[in-house]
Amino acid sequence: MAGTAATTAPLASVARPRRLRLARHRGLLLALIVLAVLIAVVMNLGSTALTYYDLSQLATTGATLAIAAAGQTLVVLSGGFDLSAGAVVSLVNVVLAAGFPDAATSPLLLILVGVGIGMASGAFNGFFVAVLRMQPIVVTLATMFILQGVTLLVMEKPGGTVPATLAGLFLGDAIPNLLPRPIVLLAILLALWAWLRRTRLGTAIYAVGSDADAARAAGIPTTRTLFLVYVLAGGCYGLAGTFISAQTGSGDPLVGNPMLLQVFAAIVVGGTRLGGGRGGVLGAIVGAYILMLVVNILLVLNVSAYYSTVAEGGILILAVLGAAIGRDTKLAEALRYARTRWHAWRAGLLPAQRGGTSRLLRLPAGTARPLALPPLLVRHAEALRFALPAYVFFVLTVIATELVLGHTLADWTYYDRLIVLCTFLAILALGQGAVILTGGLDLSLPWTIGLCGILFAGMVKGSDAALPYALPLVLLAGAAIGLVNGLGIVVLGISPIVMTLAMNGILQGLALVYSNGTPDGFSSPLLRRFMTDASLGVTPVVLFDVLFVVFAVLLLGRTPFGRRIYAVGNGERVAALSGVAVGGVLVRVYMLSGVCAALVGALLTGFSGQASLGMGDEYLLPSIAVVVVGGALITGGRGQYLGMLGGVLLLTALQTLLAGTTLPYATRAILFGVVVLGAVMALRERRS
Repeated sequence: MAGTAATTAPLASVARPRRLRLARHRGLLLALIVLAVLIAVVMNLGSTALTYYDLSQLATTGATLAIAAAGQTLVVLSGGFDLSAGAVVSLVNVVLAAGFPDAATSPLLLILVGVGIGMASGAFNGFFVAVLRMQPIVVTLATMFILQGVTLLVMEKPGGTVPATLAGLFLGDAIPNLLPRPIVLLAILLALWAWLRRTRLGTAIYAVGSDADAARAAGIPTTRTLFLVYVLAGGCYGLAGTFISAQTGSGDPLVGNPMLLQVFAAIVVGGTRLGGGRGGVLGAIVGAYILMLVVNILLVLNVSAYYSTVAEGGILILAVLGAAIGRDTKLAEALRYARTRWHAWRAGLLPAQRGGTSRLLRLPAGTARPLALPPLLVRHAEALRFALPAYVFFVLTVIATELVLGHTLADWTYYDRLIVLCTFLAILALGQGAVILTGGLDLSLPWTIGLCGILFAGMVKGSDAALPYALPLVLLAGAAIGLVNGLGIVVLGISPIVMTLAMNGILQGLALVYSNGTPDGFSSPLLRRFMTDASLGVTPVVLFDVLFVVFAVLLLGRTPFGRRIYAVGNGERVAALSGVAVGGVLVRVYMLSGVCAALVGALLTGFSGQASLGMGDEYLLPSIAVVVVGGALITGGRGQYLGMLGGVLLLTALQTLLAGTTLPYATRAILFGVVVLGAVMALRERRS
């Protein structure tokens, strides 16, 4: 028996690491199985067998996404997010198409230029994230808008020609009828990754992603690691932009925009854990080809291409849920809580079911003393310190507008138009601001605005009689979108960034399907007059804005709901221990954001007269910018609506000033990105 036990012990010790390794690579193994199944489905759907040409085309089609996903994987493994990947791809594409007219330009030079642009963009991100320790989401979102502006300055519309030598290097066959060149490129990328993960930098990336504080305590140079991560990731985005340039042969300033959702979906499908510490480049490449095959299958089945973003968003959510299955997930915790509460209700043990006198602490009669409040300025000194700069710079901007354009300071018409233009951001500031105060971010605003605006115009169709039911239904739709976001974050435990990003893609697909790519319908004449008629000296919406500001200030500053928002933003655990229903607060916050976005969608149709695809795209960064510029802390817990209103006035006045000059729209995008970075850097917590 002793000999048997001695023999069994080593076997058990060997089996245990094998099980651990298998669990660690479970996501990758599942992705490989799914990829094999999809390939089999594609082979069975066609009337003829797949040829080498078909396989070569599939390899080429998915390579750009696979390369970009490889770069994003490095950032995610380190515990961050990079929203600028698609913008880098677009910038590289237009630079190569516009900057090299010689068709015989060396392909190696083109690759160096593309990768160099990507690495420079990554170094820009890395400086703010690693050195200044700013939030990766805000930094890379601002960088995305800056790069999109630079891209439009280089090339405003599709055109140009990429030297054919680049296609000769990247496309075609490495071995005729046997091995496509894109596969060779991906193999080289995987070989470099295999080498990197065995270096000190590779080990440090996983350590920082698992626990940055522990890695720092262990002597790992976290600042240098994070900086190099963003530089290497930017190089991959640059390579992806170079490859798609070879594939298309021309430039398109919007070519990288659809990749943002796809990149994150590919990473999660490939088994990389959002939050860092587990995953790899191989899984990201496999995930990219899974997404590509799903889209191809939909096309073969004659499903509208408009459903592609719906499928990508759904796949992202399902993949996150699949990776988070276990006893310790928020979903499992929510189910256990619901079961416990059900049993307590049946037994009559809930606090609301128990009678008796109030157990609140009461002081003996006659011992209460009036509370002496400090002076008003002392009580609000911190709020003024963070909010006042926005108003100061707003006044300076108005003075600059007077000097540049004239007829501003003493002209009521200027202020009336300014307030009308402020309407949309002022409303969004309440919803996005409430989300940011809880420590989250709502990236679904663009297509919540777009879908709700399209729905509203489709119901109204130029009729005033439809307003009484169309507007409430659209607001209800916005609340439903926010409810789905909130439940996904609270109940399913999905990251707010991932949940709202996936929702934005799903809403985009739904808007395209509903409108068939061409929205119809017009705003009602009454709403049109409400938004634009200044014949009485003041536009009616200005009065609405005043009432809305009063409502927003009271909601965040004078109600229990507002106080709970701040409590959650300052610490969910502490808020929960203090009796705050954290989950309920978060769900209602995202519902508020959805309602605000839906209201903006309806008002935009009244302002412009009709709805359009992408009508909400230009409001994502400004909705965050006004909150941050107004003194709110991007990580939550600090900020006032009046400060956010100052940010609205400042950015709208800046936009008005720029619109009166000859500067193009691209300059405004760059300016918004710079303003956000500057505000976050100036107003961040000094202890960080």
